[in-house]
Amino acid sequence: MNTNVLTFTIAQNTRPGKEMKIKILISILSVLFLFGCNKLSEKDYVDLKAEVMSTESEFEVMVNKEGLEKAFLHFADDSAAINRNKIIYKGKAGIKEYFMGQENKNVVLKWKPDFIYVAEAGDLAYTYGKFTYAEYSPEDTVKAEGIFHTVWKKQTNGSWRYVWD
Repeated sequence: MNTNVLTFTIAQNTRPGKEMKIKILISILSVLFLFGCNKLSEKDYVDLKAEVMSTESEFEVMVNKEGLEKAFLHFADDSAAINRNKIIYKGKAGIKEYFMGQENKNVVLKWKPDFIYVAEAGDLAYTYGKFTYAEYSPEDTVKAEGIFHTVWKKQTNGSWRYVWD
């Protein structure tokens, strides 16, 4: 298509002043967008990090008191995914499937984030750190340690639930 014809057609169909109104509208929307992108204050950032740390601690306590499956389902967002043995289990149904048939009795799982980051919008966060795992039975003791990485999403009720573990 000939661009000269296209330019002429657009210019011919544009009333005088309409271009200026469009430019003003775009300018106003740009300013609103910039002011709508608030950065967290230092206090808010510290408070949100403390909320995430508290959630991590509650999660660990529940794992060791009530079991892995119950805790992992409780702290999962509806869209959560977990990566276990190179398989990704999606959603609460997938997480439940992963734990199906596992006894997970006499398990001690300990962890603490070494690092917490909260996004500027205050609705996502991630943590990472070291974990230790031990499963005790009369026949054997299985122990493991490693690094964990969890992504958290703030819920509409203010709680945090993981979306990736």
